[in-house]
Amino acid sequence: MERSWSSSEVGRDLGAVDWAATPLGPPETWSQSLKTAVRILLSSRFSMWMAWGPELTFFCNDSYRRDTLGKKYPWALGRPATEVWSEIWADIGPRIDTVMTTGEATWDESLQLFLERSGFLEESYHTFSYSPLADDDGHVEGMLCVVSEVTDQVISTRRMTTLRDLAARTSGHLTESEVVAAAVEQIGTDPLSVPFALVYLLDPAVGEVRLAGATGIDDGHSLAPPVISLDDPTSPWPLHEPLAGRTMLVDLPQDAPAGPWDQPPIQAVVVPLVGAASSDAYGVLVAGLSRFRPLDET
Repeated sequence: MERSWSSSEVGRDLGAVDWAATPLGPPETWSQSLKTAVRILLSSRFSMWMAWGPELTFFCNDSYRRDTLGKKYPWALGRPATEVWSEIWADIGPRIDTVMTTGEATWDESLQLFLERSGFLEESYHTFSYSPLADDDGHVEGMLCVVSEVTDQVISTRRMTTLRDLAARTSGHLTESEVVAAAVEQIGTDPLSVPFALVYLLDPAVGEVRLAGATGIDDGHSLAPPVISLDDPTSPWPLHEPLAGRTMLVDLPQDAPAGPWDQPPIQAVVVPLVGAASSDAYGVLVAGLSRFRPLDET
């Protein structure tokens, strides 16, 4: 049995698992149904994982390892599925129970799950089906998950919709205050990506910036002073660098606004605002960043 695993990287690592220490026992004692299920799993190029036996012992294939498992590999192999996906068991456990007790498959499309696979709790989205796996006697002994992770598609669509609508709402013959109001309101429609945002406009005559618009943050919050002097050493935001054209990443205090999340963001980005007619910044945009997504260039 184990010789047939060697054609894939995951298969070779499965061969290194101490199966005798698991409820499944050594592979030579496995039922024909379990052997067949593992062989199908490993030979498929579609992302799959499966669980079998009283502890729902975890298996996966190369595609699932690459697309989803992250830093949990190879530790996850041969572990109870409840341990492998402990952070989302409240979401997936009832679905798996349904499969195991009724023998009926489940289906979810773009389900939001928070996976701890990259060193932090990560917002992700998955379209998947759980199907029953029967033993030689016909009783359900396991489940198979066929899954497509759609995180990039969901996040990209959400962000592109915000950018498209932002461009549409701030075009045309609008005053400065109308542009700021429309921009802040549109940014506020995507609090999953930007829990809070602030727009400060520069008054070069007096050397200060004034708060022109905000979303997701209360009036009077320490991160949203109405006026900040460019020389104020207590400013919550760096100003000289962004006003010189450089984007800055800032660590946030613990009382930063959380938006729709149950935990506040830990970083914000301060971006220069530059008009079409000049390369000089006329203000800055401060955007809180979701702690549940890695920072990227989008």
